[in-house]
Amino acid sequence: MLVPYMSSASTGITFYGGVGEIGGNKILIEDKGTRIMLDFGMSYSDRRRFFFDPMLSPGDERDLLEFGILPDIKGIYAFEESKPSIDAVFVSHAHGDHWGYISFLKREIPIYCGETCAQILDAVSATKVRHFESDIRGLRFQTFRTGNSIKIGNVEVTPCHVDHSIPGAYGFIVRTSQGTLAYTADFRIHGTKPKLTEDFVELAAKSTPEILLAEGTNILGGEVTSESEVKSKLDHLVSTTKNLALANFSNVDVDRIRTFYEAAKQNDRMLAISLKQAFLLNQLSSDPALGLPKVLDSDENVVVFRRTKKRYYDWEEGVMAKARTIDSQELKEEQSKFVVAFSMPDFKELVDIRPKAGSVFVLSTSEPFNEEQEFEFERLQNWLDHFGLPMYHIHCSGHIMPSELKRSVERIKPRRLFPIHTEHPGLYAKYMSDTAKIETPSRGRNYELGG
Repeated sequence: MLVPYMSSASTGITFYGGVGEIGGNKILIEDKGTRIMLDFGMSYSDRRRFFFDPMLSPGDERDLLEFGILPDIKGIYAFEESKPSIDAVFVSHAHGDHWGYISFLKREIPIYCGETCAQILDAVSATKVRHFESDIRGLRFQTFRTGNSIKIGNVEVTPCHVDHSIPGAYGFIVRTSQGTLAYTADFRIHGTKPKLTEDFVELAAKSTPEILLAEGTNILGGEVTSESEVKSKLDHLVSTTKNLALANFSNVDVDRIRTFYEAAKQNDRMLAISLKQAFLLNQLSSDPALGLPKVLDSDENVVVFRRTKKRYYDWEEGVMAKARTIDSQELKEEQSKFVVAFSMPDFKELVDIRPKAGSVFVLSTSEPFNEEQEFEFERLQNWLDHFGLPMYHIHCSGHIMPSELKRSVERIKPRRLFPIHTEHPGLYAKYMSDTAKIETPSRGRNYELGG
């Protein structure tokens, strides 16, 4: 049963996700009748607790409401008959744990996001099999860039770019009648564009926030590395690999795509990307700031790997009609010429490719489970063992490291700090206790702004 949102304060924050977990961010800001959401993501951890695709998948929204995977709030969902009870949703970036459940929202509610984020969501939507959990058709997207400010009733939201493992990522400065709130969403300083995050920290500091909502994904421990180190390691590995080099990395991590492209080119190889990656890169190729290879413009250092299928979707046919493609037989015959982006569904192609001795596999994600495909790590290891492929883990996290988080909070100087996007809020609170008053949020509880 959907219940109305009840507030005990004229200006407050209610967390419906992103607390005590990594991702699933859904944060409601209310100010004298104006209500906005910061992100509306899928909680992968909540969903995995009850469902396992394809054997035990949710049938419809009722299954998700039953287990609290969708928050039980009246007036926000397209499947209920009522007027919208929120005025807007602000999506920080195009990772599913921040946008994944906007598909359920009423189409009258505007969705604000960065221009690049909107392009990525459009590409993801076009390449996904249509499903009730990811159908974003009909949503009203309004795009912004750094420097814009959006007034929604009593609330003003100022987005500012941050560096993350996906382009088009933003933090938000939210001004209300009772003070200012800053929201980091997901950010880092050790990536390819630290200046973006520095801009956000500077803007947040100037806003003198009452409250800072700051992520702590790596608070328990993160490997201190950088994208330049990833490239250096890849250069060395590819240069010393005799035959095929396979790699798994996120479809939407364009920094990582660029790194693999440069490593392949430097070692006189071609990067073979997936059809999905080619479609996305083509969508983003108009932005010169991203520095991406022109997949559909005959770049001699990049090709598209087409795995064997009985039928290709229209968007796949469109990519294949314009790009240079290769199949498993070509890979088998010329294994030393390629670095190949390989996702779990591609692994059955290994039966035809037959990697030669001296081939390798690179895992370039932060965890055993790929964010988008969530493949099972043990199964991956079994395939690698069978085909004699040693695995190298070469990665740079998309999230800020603890010492850099502390320095950022010390610069921003909030009065109150809320740990979000972390599985270890207690550790976070102790580590950050000398930076601000720490308040560990609970799901469903309202917190006053200015209280």
